[in-house]
Amino acid sequence: MNRKLELALLVAFCTFLPLYEAPKTIFWLAWLLAWGINRARERDFGGPWDLWDTLVVAWIGSGFAVAAFAGLHGAEWRAPLDLVRYGGLLLAVRRTRYSATELRWVLGALVASTLVGLAMGYRALWGGAAEQLQLNSVGHVNHTAIYLAIMLGVCVSWLFAGPQRALAAAASLVVLVSVFVTASRSAVLAALVVLPILGAGWWPRSRMPLKVASVVALLAVAGAVGGGAEVIKKHIADVEAHNMLSFRDGIWRTGLAAFERFPLFGVGMDNYSRITPAEVKAWRQQAGEDFDPRLYRQSAHGHSLVFTTLAERGLVGAAALAAVLLAWLVFLVRRRPRAGDADELMVLWGAAAAAWLVTVIVGLVNTTLHHEHALLAVLLLGLWLSRLKAA
Repeated sequence: MNRKLELALLVAFCTFLPLYEAPKTIFWLAWLLAWGINRARERDFGGPWDLWDTLVVAWIGSGFAVAAFAGLHGAEWRAPLDLVRYGGLLLAVRRTRYSATELRWVLGALVASTLVGLAMGYRALWGGAAEQLQLNSVGHVNHTAIYLAIMLGVCVSWLFAGPQRALAAAASLVVLVSVFVTASRSAVLAALVVLPILGAGWWPRSRMPLKVASVVALLAVAGAVGGGAEVIKKHIADVEAHNMLSFRDGIWRTGLAAFERFPLFGVGMDNYSRITPAEVKAWRQQAGEDFDPRLYRQSAHGHSLVFTTLAERGLVGAAALAAVLLAWLVFLVRRRPRAGDADELMVLWGAAAAAWLVTVIVGLVNTTLHHEHALLAVLLLGLWLSRLKAA
């Protein structure tokens, strides 16, 4: 009964993750409590301390170390709680030992909630209540696009290795089309990269997934170009306006100015908006450098995982994040699917690989590993790592 309750709470969290804020938070906390109580009763927390525990704890701790020495003041002590939220989820999930059936419930809840969220989003879009496609609890269209691109990897992995392939194909198609509807160029690019890479991951078992994924990616590009998709129109308009980066170059210069001024600990998490032109001007003058206000732009965040991390967390926070991402990549490469692997292990590898690819690719020009898509990414990573330990 305790195990069933724990699983039910995790499934509920996955169900509400892209839909509603309060239930998502309540079930996240309830699951962590149930997980802790059950492991304490069993006197088994999933094995001894290891590399991943060290990396994640350092990642979480870096946020508070940055807060103690932040160059600017505002949200630097509250913002690291976001690291606690998804770092704690990763620490706990990777120490679970869910069965294949239980894992299907979790992944099924993620897929179902995404489809329900899309139905709600399209209703708001077509009804005039929203101007862009958004998942209700994920919010801004760029963040929605990141979430959808990761979920595309889940759906495609299910299609390649799981049962009910017709349903998986339909879900994959809906999510892929929706990524294009968001008109997020980086998310579209990430989705198109995810497809063939996941197909290649299945090469030891079958050549067909790579062929299918490559054909679908090519057809998607051809359809978008030939059909005049919004993402194509957006790109053409930005190129013609000589603004292909949508003002990101000015935002990034602002972040780099902050990083140069506070190289070790940055300005503090969520303090990017406090980097004003006046601050940048003063820093440049102190360094004996010229200041041209036309080259800098103030923003709520850095529109890049790289520039946001460097500006807000400095080298300390950037090193902790880089270590996690590097370990993630190394594990994906070294423990890539083999012909004899169980279906659920291959699905989870594909989901974790998609989460890494989207986080890194989209992270070049948008702020990934943040809020809902961070929770989704680390959940998929944690589930895969937990299955590796059980394999």
